[in-house]
Amino acid sequence: MLNASSHTLKILSALFWYIGGIVLIFKGSRLVFEANELRPDQIWPLMAIIAGILLGGFKAIFLFSKGCQKNIERIDALVQPKIWEFFRLRFFVFLLLMIITGATLSKLAHNNYPLLIGVAVLDFSIAIALIGSSYVFWTNKNL
Repeated sequence: MLNASSHTLKILSALFWYIGGIVLIFKGSRLVFEANELRPDQIWPLMAIIAGILLGGFKAIFLFSKGCQKNIERIDALVQPKIWEFFRLRFFVFLLLMIITGATLSKLAHNNYPLLIGVAVLDFSIAIALIGSSYVFWTNKNL
């Protein structure tokens, strides 16, 4: 029951990757806009975007792309894949913890300029890493 093809699981995995990246870009943008409203004469909001892009690029190349590849290999090894197996259970737990942590940090950052900048860098870096590493899904021969 609820079996799925490995192709479907890879597509779901890629969609999660993209949705996460897009959500984090919007979240990071809101934080940068708030920081800019607090101190419009500062260059730090722009620096947060640049730093997030640079850090995210490194994460995409050296960390996230390897994780994508391992997940694709894991999916290919499943005998009778279930629809929810596009990520491991521990990844879903980790994702939940990351969402809770991110939401908490964003609330704490409200009206706190340095924290707004810091959380924006974090959000942009993860967003770029997710989107930047997604090429692994599309270069996979079996997708």
